[in-house]
Amino acid sequence: MSITKPFGVGLILVLLIQGVVCIDYGSALTKSLLYFEGQRSGKLPPNQRVTWRGDSGLRDGSDAKIDLVGGYYDAGDNVKFGLPMAYTITMLAWSVVEFREQLNAKNELVHALEAIKWGTDYLIKAHPEANVLYVEVGEGHSDHDCWQRPEDMTTPRPSYKIDASHPGSDVAGETAAALAAASMVFAQSDPAYASQLFTHAHEDELLWAAVWLHRASKDEAYAKWIDTWQDVGGVRTMFSWDDKVVGVQLYLAKLNMEGYMRFRGGRYEGYKAQLNEFICNCIQMGNKNVKKSSGGLLWWDPWNNLQYTASASFILTVYSKYLEANLANLQCAAGNAGPVEIFEVAKSQAAVSLGLTTAEPEAVHFHPYEAVDYILGANPLNMSFMVGFGNYPKKIHHRGASIVSITKDPAPVTCKGGYDTWFNSNNPNPNVLEGAIVGGPYDTDAYTDARNDFQQAEPATANTAPLVGVLAKLA
Repeated sequence: MSITKPFGVGLILVLLIQGVVCIDYGSALTKSLLYFEGQRSGKLPPNQRVTWRGDSGLRDGSDAKIDLVGGYYDAGDNVKFGLPMAYTITMLAWSVVEFREQLNAKNELVHALEAIKWGTDYLIKAHPEANVLYVEVGEGHSDHDCWQRPEDMTTPRPSYKIDASHPGSDVAGETAAALAAASMVFAQSDPAYASQLFTHAHEDELLWAAVWLHRASKDEAYAKWIDTWQDVGGVRTMFSWDDKVVGVQLYLAKLNMEGYMRFRGGRYEGYKAQLNEFICNCIQMGNKNVKKSSGGLLWWDPWNNLQYTASASFILTVYSKYLEANLANLQCAAGNAGPVEIFEVAKSQAAVSLGLTTAEPEAVHFHPYEAVDYILGANPLNMSFMVGFGNYPKKIHHRGASIVSITKDPAPVTCKGGYDTWFNSNNPNPNVLEGAIVGGPYDTDAYTDARNDFQQAEPATANTAPLVGVLAKLA
């Protein structure tokens, strides 16, 4: 299988001659970052590129007498959930940490930094004092009862916080990780802001947070705390906003490949072994390989499967980078795999998502329809699961995209009127939420382009964020 860089113009160029497929990964990268502008909450800036959106949520936090304006809506609804938002920022920042040069070469670094800062500015607001963190604005049940664009919201917008009386270590740890990772991103261009981010991140001690705090500061205190951790996490089945153990294992493996000896010995070998088995299972060379659809898509769950495919693709891409830098290979139950093989699996998964059909690969351990390429269209449906790229879904489950833009029709859309007029419409969405990654197909590779199928048709920030780094590497 041969994947080459694009030529000419257009979003996607497919040449089915002698097994050659051309995918415009640069265009997909641009759209992946554009997507986050479509998810913005708050007062939109003058340089806003997604012009069908308007200001929204301008009174968020007023119930608690705090400014919680800004941040991101996490999916197709209008709630701001702290855990997936913080994970999104962590993944965007991690993408810049690993692939800053590639993003800069494609003139997308500035947009990546803007996407991160829109989130971190909000996270700073959400942390007004020590041991207090606001983790949600809006309420899921009432929000989901209405179908309104964010500019028209009439649903309650309560603010929820965690503190000493209302603990929430998972979201606190992810927020600390996001701020620490972002501090690395801005360390050179805006050191004062980076320092502010790290100061806010210094409030939590969970393992994921400790990993990023150590990576950002190289402070031995975090290394010593990680040293005391007894549970290596086991072989994980996925990496996601709700389970970051694989990310911890990956960083500790990196430290040891680079000769950082604090984590040597039995504990380190446990982390490394568990990580390796996860990677081996993803590339179909392990003891308990990840399920694949008949078309070759790594498949975990009928509800928003592509979030897991995207995050696994990112882990594969980063691990292949670390292995290549250290001249190392991966030992699996079915044999050895090198960095190129591992990265090929990540890349091919993306193309399948974008809807592009490829020829049979030369290697025997992965199918022509794999992760990034699958997402972008190299799949049995020849459908891209990135909105605005190639032959993409036109009826995604997303309030803002499915209702006429407020810039074209400022008449308010009512709670139930939105269902009657827009949700139940058979017409394509009037607005294109470019760069959004929908939930994706079932394990049969079947996908229904239907607005009411929230399992398949709803995009989320946690879906697109991990692909930014992979696309930067590919572009």
